[in-house]
Amino acid sequence: MCRSIKTLRPPTTPEVTDEDVRAAALQYVRKVSGFRAPAAHNREVFDQAVEAVAAATQELLDGLRIRGSAARRHTHS
Repeated sequence: MCRSIKTLRPPTTPEVTDEDVRAAALQYVRKVSGFRAPAAHNREVFDQAVEAVAAATQELLDGLRIRGSAARRHTHS
């Protein structure tokens, strides 16, 4: 679906930043909504969706247990 969203879990990406998570969330919301940049009247709901997807993504990444790898490293900014 979103080929420009990169894999954010180890070992593919050993260290993930908040910016990485937000960029993936933004790409997802852009794809689903069909808007690269929403009109002013859709900006608030668009931004809320990006934040919700970013939070869900971070929750997922924090909860994943990857066999055979060291503890997950995440850099919160």
